[in-house]
Amino acid sequence: MIGTPPVRRRILGAALRRYRENLGYSLEEAAQVLGCDRSKISRIETARRGIRPTELRDLLAEYGADEPEQRALASLADPRADRGWWQDYADVLPEVTREHLIIEAMAAQILIYDSQRIPDLLQTTQYTHAIVSADPTIPAPLQDKVVEAGLVRQRAVLARENLSLAVVMGEGALRQEVGGDEVMRRQLSHLVTISEQRADLTLQVLPFTSGAHAAGTGPVTVLRLAQPPGLGMVHLPGLSGGTILEGQSDVATYFQAFTQLQASALSPLASARFLREMARF
Repeated sequence: MIGTPPVRRRILGAALRRYRENLGYSLEEAAQVLGCDRSKISRIETARRGIRPTELRDLLAEYGADEPEQRALASLADPRADRGWWQDYADVLPEVTREHLIIEAMAAQILIYDSQRIPDLLQTTQYTHAIVSADPTIPAPLQDKVVEAGLVRQRAVLARENLSLAVVMGEGALRQEVGGDEVMRRQLSHLVTISEQRADLTLQVLPFTSGAHAAGTGPVTVLRLAQPPGLGMVHLPGLSGGTILEGQSDVATYFQAFTQLQASALSPLASARFLREMARF
């Protein structure tokens, strides 16, 4: 049975199809650029096969893509994109999670909303331990490795330059006691510290008083590449890894919903004050 194509290949194929259709090119005309038959272009656009770097450059040059767009799409086509720190944790990371991490490593902007718990990238080790130990899908002998994978991920993402990270947390995530008073006190203090120290992080709290909002109960992560505009994916987490949406309309819809969440949430300054008060409990 043929499996689902990798998400990075699906994103790339859809982008190439949009380029072609926006220019009014037929499959046959695109095939002439590469000196191949139309079925090859069709298989590339539907992610049933990859595309060589030279072929991608030729197509994008014909389509008039600028240099930043070519670099972004080339990173999606690069077979080395599948290789990263997550390979060492393939036995504890679901396939959907690994797909998410591959695109996360390329993303220029990461947008995260969670209403019930502290997002993975901002968790303390103790908080992560408490979350993992309560997960019925993770066998006890593998729990330490799952926690280790989370810490490696944090270091990899937070060490990156030219990354924009925006997080909106529901007040419920801050009031849900995970691991006991001391674990929560340290977690809240960590949020205060990281929000003050990182210029690339926008951290906001969505209070109970904000009422209804577009994202429902969450959680959701939106990953956006630098170029072309609208290129990226949406991750809806779940016990088995969750669901990935890579359609341009999906990315646009969830980006708009996240923007509305930010407008409903406390400002970053007011959120920092809110967190400092909670950290003193």
